[in-house]
Amino acid sequence: MNVDLSKANWFKSSRSDATKECVEVAFLDEDLIGVRDSKNPSGPALVFAPGEWDAFTAGVIGGEFDRR
Repeated sequence: MNVDLSKANWFKSSRSDATKECVEVAFLDEDLIGVRDSKNPSGPALVFAPGEWDAFTAGVIGGEFDRR
């Protein structure tokens, strides 16, 4: 999938501290969701379809990606 991210409006969580490393999210055209590393804004980004985003966030909330 090739998505134009040049006009994306990226934002960080309101809980994010300006000195911390975090991710940024953008709501894109066609209901897509972009995610990128705040330290590397010109680097690659992940792009999720709505169902993929729902599965990803459910996994985060459920601890699926926690280091054990």
